Amino acid sequence: MSKITFLPMNVTQEVKAGITILDAAIQYDIPLQHACGGFCACTTCHIQVKSGMSSLSALEEDEIDRLERVAEGVQENSRLGCQAKIYGDVVVEVVHLDES
Repeated sequence: MSKITFLPMNVTQEVKAGITILDAAIQYDIPLQHACGGFCACTTCHIQVKSGMSSLSALEEDEIDRLERVAEGVQENSRLGCQAKIYGDVVVEVVHLDES
């Protein structure tokens, strides 16, 4: 099992290896937006990895393209929650909180 910590809520949960950050957020009621339903068609699940980048799946072309062309406030540690799979302990910060 891996652990993911969501900031700014400071919630840590155990997850099975291979689950996406978005699926982990949904599983534990973390308010991470996902307007496209997790199909890499938007950037509302944009997160910033605070630690554990090497514990995530590699960036793929669709995710890179989406981050470069659409996402606001992209940093070197930016990922899309719908694309990043967890394979170890990570700490992420939710960029767009789902206020609904």
